Amino acid sequence: MTDHYHTGLQGDQMPTISVKQNLLRRLVESRGRVHDVEDLAFRLPLMGTDIDTCDEDVLDIEIFPDRPDLLSPETLFHGMMPFLHDSPPSPRLAVKPGTISMRVAPELSDIRPVILGAVVRGLELDEDIIKRLMDHQEKLHFALGRGRKRASIGVHDLSTIEPPFRVEAVERTHSFIPLAMDDEMTIDEILDRHPKGVDYAHLLEGMDKVPIIFDYNDAVLSFPPIINGDHTTVTEKTRDIFIDVTGLDLRACESALMLICLQLSVLGGQVESVRVTTCEGKDWSINGTPIEHKVERELVEGILGNSFSDDEIEEAIRRMGGQYKGDLSGVLSILMPRWRFDILHPIDLVEEVAIGHGYDDLAYDVPKAPLTAIPRQDGHLRRRIREALQGLGLIQIQSLTLSNDSDQFTSMRWKKDGAITRMTNPITTEHTILRQNILPGLLRLLAANRHHDLPQGVYELGTVVIDHTNRDRFAFLVAENSGGFSSLRGRIQALMRDLGCQDWTLEVLEGGPWLEGRSASIIVNGITVGECGELDPHVSESFDLNVPMSGAQIDVQLLASVMQDPVH
Repeated sequence: MTDHYHTGLQGDQMPTISVKQNLLRRLVESRGRVHDVEDLAFRLPLMGTDIDTCDEDVLDIEIFPDRPDLLSPETLFHGMMPFLHDSPPSPRLAVKPGTISMRVAPELSDIRPVILGAVVRGLELDEDIIKRLMDHQEKLHFALGRGRKRASIGVHDLSTIEPPFRVEAVERTHSFIPLAMDDEMTIDEILDRHPKGVDYAHLLEGMDKVPIIFDYNDAVLSFPPIINGDHTTVTEKTRDIFIDVTGLDLRACESALMLICLQLSVLGGQVESVRVTTCEGKDWSINGTPIEHKVERELVEGILGNSFSDDEIEEAIRRMGGQYKGDLSGVLSILMPRWRFDILHPIDLVEEVAIGHGYDDLAYDVPKAPLTAIPRQDGHLRRRIREALQGLGLIQIQSLTLSNDSDQFTSMRWKKDGAITRMTNPITTEHTILRQNILPGLLRLLAANRHHDLPQGVYELGTVVIDHTNRDRFAFLVAENSGGFSSLRGRIQALMRDLGCQDWTLEVLEGGPWLEGRSASIIVNGITVGECGELDPHVSESFDLNVPMSGAQIDVQLLASVMQDPVH
């Protein structure tokens, strides 16, 4: 098979795609436009991509996380046509009502609750198209599915299966022939021995039953999110495709399904709905209509520093693939494609206007009123903290304030410190609360850098949220093969010296993420301001780390309350 297109999904990198210019040229010219490679190289980055290579033969680009709709040559083409070639936008996915149904068993609600489907008919496939389809699947698994956890996709040759379909929870002793195998395997055997089973078995860990999609004749279509049945493989003879998308997040699953359908519709396929009876007993079918979003004109113009006419807003939104419906009492109504998973907030619409209009034509405004800065009361202390930690050879990092209960409390064995501020509509399971502790973020960073040589030492001085109120804390963490608590005590001693603390001590501490007998509370002038210790290996392992570590976490406000300002 021709090496036409690659995924670029190694490690934690953003997805990259490599597209032959001949393919883009063929698609663009089919719409009556001219494919200009030089113009493409100049203007495509303005959409939100980073070009690695753009010559007469190939386009290599990196797709930013907020544009999962550009992860295949076909959907990239669909997005760039109104932006680069002034083509009419197509925010609606044409969907024909279908007759196929799929029923989901109620017991799937505790296993894999979101299960969707659609059909695309009338396709003409070849090796390159099939490979691009498979590659698109894998990139969506990465970008939207979070490694198939939130969403996983299966595609099947419709001629090899008999509707209606049903989804049931089966025992792990159930057997079928999985993709790329010749013999039947039980569910447990697939999870233990099949390459895809080994890679994704953790998604079904602890489940006595697993989901299976059956056809009318009890043939297995799919064992999501692991592997398809062997007999449904899409080939060059395939004309009609059934698509299943399963997962934990409805929005991610809908977007993934629509983007696969969009890719195939660009190739000439006709999308057809499947009537799904969900595990809650509700009816669902794919909806190709765009979503209406609203944003205040004042917000758009205030942030961008420009006044925009209706024509300018209409043109900007048209270039971004949407439709401007008008201004009602200062509120702009905008239709955007339903597959634009990234549009969650009015500020996202402000960005769409900015990109569509062009950043090069936005004004800047100098404040008309004098602005007098007021120094922070703890400014000197914060500076001394940074200088002291950097003097210890630690590297400053800045992590997200968003976190989750597992990282903040369960894995760290810390109790919550007052009320937790939770996100009302979190877009990921990793970012559901505002953090109360800095240390978990350092652990996540070291886990991402575990392939680097030791020692590694990092610190962060940042904001936490306790009882819905901002506070400042700092933490440091050192990964090294030797040292232990004696080295940690030396770092604490040096830190206190540099901060000007004379009356300080360490007292035995029990609990938390620390190794028993090798941790302590940090007490300054009789007040406990933080804690330190060697990290318990069980805690380290929960963050995929297996090296000795020691560190500390200290509350800046408490420290400031018991210390004299060193400058005054």
